[in-house]
Amino acid sequence: MLSRALFYLPLDATESEGDRRVYAIDVPYWQRIATEDGNGKAHLYVDGRHHSVSTFPAAFPVEGGVIEVKPSAFGLRRCHYVPENGPERQLLPDSHSAEGRRARLDQEHPARGRLLGLLSLLVILLAVLLGVPQILEYLTEIPPIAERFGRFTSPINFPWWGNVLIGLAAATASVERATRLRYSWLDSMAQ
Repeated sequence: MLSRALFYLPLDATESEGDRRVYAIDVPYWQRIATEDGNGKAHLYVDGRHHSVSTFPAAFPVEGGVIEVKPSAFGLRRCHYVPENGPERQLLPDSHSAEGRRARLDQEHPARGRLLGLLSLLVILLAVLLGVPQILEYLTEIPPIAERFGRFTSPINFPWWGNVLIGLAAATASVERATRLRYSWLDSMAQ
């Protein structure tokens, strides 16, 4: 469930090609860990057959437009179909993927979905507010920075296990946001 992202784009095909084409984007998250550059790849399937592969950011030309795929640190930042004319739209997540389960929660229980989204945002905000002063204190201990700007003493000092818990909470909240393809500068700070 958390090892890959799988999104679909059903498109009406031209009359000569048949009724409908189904494009699928498969992103194995483990590839990003296993590669030297940490970049990973996205795979395009057409009607269940492997069609092409691309490194990130990926742009797959398909009938009538392009499928754009961009990763984030915790999942995907973007997986959209951009037609030649008309508005872009997000691809549909597979129902068994984390993204599909999160979309189903939003559809079946909208109030719970909004609450979960709000909680994840609050956790990330709290982690940033608690973490930034501590990071500034460590940075201002570096002699060249201390000489130029002076030393900063953080009003917040947690033990190492407290900082680990804050980091895990921020990572969990960022994964939740990634399952909805939500991404902002806060998510990059939570890394």
